[in-house]
Amino acid sequence: MPTPPPYSGAQQARRDLGARLGEIRRTSGLTGRALAARCGWHESKVSRIEAGKTAPSAEDLRVWADECGAVEQTADLIASMETIEGMFVEWRRMEKTGLKRSQESVLPLWERTRRFRTYSPWLVPGAVQTASYTRAVLRSFMERRNLPDDVEEAVKVRTDRLRLLHEGGHTFAVLIEESVLRNVIGSADAMAGQLGHLLTIGELPSVSLGILPMGIVRNAIWPVEDFWIFDDAQVSVELISGYLTITQPSEVAMYADAFARLNELAVFGAPARRLITAAIDALE
Repeated sequence: MPTPPPYSGAQQARRDLGARLGEIRRTSGLTGRALAARCGWHESKVSRIEAGKTAPSAEDLRVWADECGAVEQTADLIASMETIEGMFVEWRRMEKTGLKRSQESVLPLWERTRRFRTYSPWLVPGAVQTASYTRAVLRSFMERRNLPDDVEEAVKVRTDRLRLLHEGGHTFAVLIEESVLRNVIGSADAMAGQLGHLLTIGELPSVSLGILPMGIVRNAIWPVEDFWIFDDAQVSVELISGYLTITQPSEVAMYADAFARLNELAVFGAPARRLITAAIDALE
């Protein structure tokens, strides 16, 4: 099974918009060169927009629709472009005032989601983190990205969000690689507390905690990027430079399929607890 490419949602949406613009141009009877001349552009601009290589501005779309006799489509074209622009959000844009804002921004999504699925190859996911672990992770982000220090406020927002684990109507399926248990985040004491928390949180009826053991045969699926699936409506992928929001049904389905395949390789219950306990023993 192919791994979903990190930027595939935004890129495909841009290509789809380009294809739509190409169709509008062809319907009008204009060649790419003729349209560029009418718009006062370099002749390569039309082909680059149609191929999804160049993102058009709102003004570009207005001129395109006007010259092609499709003014009635202008508003819809601009709305499509704005949706594409919102699919990938750079960390520096979201966190320019600190980390609290980025934690608050996902609250509406979490409130309305009933089924959460998350996979992480490198960190314990936020839904099952302790405050100490969260603090260490967010402080690392703050220092690496040179952000204002509002870590304690951000920790409080995320901790308050975890009440959903104990409220009816929400389920959390969590998959992590065994190596996550061995990555010491913050300090040995903080990590021991986090591992102990996993033992406790895994007993909740709302939580399914699976661990993918090291050394297993992985012909069908290998470690992929960190992602969250919110119901069947949206996927969020965390990248080094930002996060990607995917809503296209076919791509959401790709991540759901990846999660299902990873789930088949994971261990649960007593075997998972043994792996966690072994990681605690290794700290000592």
